[in-house]
Amino acid sequence: MVSVCFYFQVHQPFRLRQYTVFDIGHNSNYYNDKKNHEVMRKVAKKCYLPTNNLMLYLINKMKGRFKITYSITGVALEQFKEYAPEVLDSFKELADTGCVEFLSETYYHSLSFLYSKKEFVQQVNLHKNAIRRLFKQTPTVFRNTELTYNNELAAMMDELGFKGILAEGADRVLGWRSPNFVYRPINTKNIRLLLKNYKLSDDIAFRFSNKGWEEWPLTTGKFAQWINAINGNGNTVNLFMDYETFGEHQWQDTGIFHFLKNLPKEILKHPDNNFKTPSEVIKSYEPVGELDVPFTISWADMERDLSAWLGNDMQKFAIKELYSLEQDIKKSKDKDLLEDWRKLQISDHFYYMCTKWFSDGDVHKYFNPYDSPYESFIAFMNILNDLRYRLKKINLIKANALTNAVKA
Repeated sequence: MVSVCFYFQVHQPFRLRQYTVFDIGHNSNYYNDKKNHEVMRKVAKKCYLPTNNLMLYLINKMKGRFKITYSITGVALEQFKEYAPEVLDSFKELADTGCVEFLSETYYHSLSFLYSKKEFVQQVNLHKNAIRRLFKQTPTVFRNTELTYNNELAAMMDELGFKGILAEGADRVLGWRSPNFVYRPINTKNIRLLLKNYKLSDDIAFRFSNKGWEEWPLTTGKFAQWINAINGNGNTVNLFMDYETFGEHQWQDTGIFHFLKNLPKEILKHPDNNFKTPSEVIKSYEPVGELDVPFTISWADMERDLSAWLGNDMQKFAIKELYSLEQDIKKSKDKDLLEDWRKLQISDHFYYMCTKWFSDGDVHKYFNPYDSPYESFIAFMNILNDLRYRLKKINLIKANALTNAVKA
């Protein structure tokens, strides 16, 4: 038996504006509201709304046999509410079917696990509360930002009570093993590890419209045969991808929606195939062994490491300076300051500073508000300096208030 596990990342960052040195101390509006609104409306029209409608149609048509999973960032949820409330309503409608699972992650789509475990846990709890409030689910499976993963993360999520965790099925991690089984992370007790089948996932997400690909055109029959071939050689095929695959990365005229509409029926023609959510996969299959991942992996680019966000000195310096402010920001108890600091943790800000411009270049340009990574770095550091200015101003006001109180 083979279970197909469809998981989609849904994320849109709060993009920053071209914040200059002359703005420091004078203007604390950091966000490119026009761009954020424009992108959200564009992607809502091309991807979120038509794909959600199609998913709902498929769930109803398959009478519950088709199941899917989402991980929606907190900052995407906020922008749905502000710019596209009908998208949020459509996700709620999907949640009501009972065939959709929502995963846990960091609210701000951050790399906080690498820099502050305390902040990381707070963001996980913020996200969990948002999912519970909006979709009436309490997530039990975790996926970290961009599938970043290592042994330490798995052990921590095990201690926090999560039943499962997602990661990239990177060859250097698996070796001779297959991503099509459930694994137990090393040095854990209860948590289970699900690995992305990157070949089959990327066949849809990246290669679907590539006419130079030897398997083009990709038909549902052909893809279903690849799934069927795993029978006897695996228990689960984990198809993990950006939700924007449908309609945005792969435009409607490529036939991607037609492919998606017919895929479940084609897969279910085989009597041993089914669709399961991550929680259901974990309950259905025992782990076949332990997996040791002592270094951090991700699903980004060819390297599947952290180089997309931390591959150059600009990125490393910017993120180190950002997290160095944590203690003072939280001590200030200023809600607006804390919110801006957390929005600066959104991993996309560091992704825009990436200087890798070879085969991954087009990916790094996706909805990038900057003409170069250097512009991104300068704007980010200017904003960080304004954040420091605001922090000093708050501390000065508190110090003056204390002095006046003592004198009184």
